Amino acid sequence: QVQLVESGGGLVQPGGSLRLSCAASGRISGIWPMGWYRQAPGKQRELVATIHVNGATNYADSSVKDRFAISRDNRKSAVYLQMNNLKPEDTAIYFCYMTMLQRDFWGQGTQVTVSS
Repeated sequence: QVQLVESGGGLVQPGGSLRLSCAASGRISGIWPMGWYRQAPGKQRELVATIHVNGATNYADSSVKDRFAISRDNRKSAVYLQMNNLKPEDTAIYFCYMTMLQRDFWGQGTQVTVSS
């Protein structure tokens, strides 16, 4: 099977930065799209950003695009999310995912809390 493990979450003050990491391991054949979702308390899980095999990126909305940057390291089967100028509304559990052969694999999530 495929396992994804996130790290890098934590408590940060508004305006601060965090860098999330996600490493995929297991039966991975090739390079596949990866990305990040988040789920805030009482809300549905929502897409944050996706990075494709060729490095092209998509962000859910302009607010995120202006402050977050997704990147990947294909040699490590890893995806990263650099988050700058964090706001309280960014508080959520962040999940990384990988879509391989039309199947989505998910990490267990990492908590990001933005609070003073």
